[in-house]
Amino acid sequence: MQVTKITEEVQLPSHNGRAFTTEELQQEYNYHIAQKWLMVMLQKGLISVVEFNKITEKNRQSFSPFLAEIMSKMT
Repeated sequence: MQVTKITEEVQLPSHNGRAFTTEELQQEYNYHIAQKWLMVMLQKGLISVVEFNKITEKNRQSFSPFLAEIMSKMT
């Protein structure tokens, strides 16, 4: 049996042409975990959309996720 490779390996671009540091990856992870819990609080009615947006902004400042500049607000 002959196996033919039909796709080529593609390396994904990294942040500013360099690899992420362990600290940057940890900050990204921490941001996503914080946002996950924040979304649970919003869905359970424990916070309003306005509060969600305010806390999200604080999380973006604290954790500095890679794509924070282009992330949108909840409406």
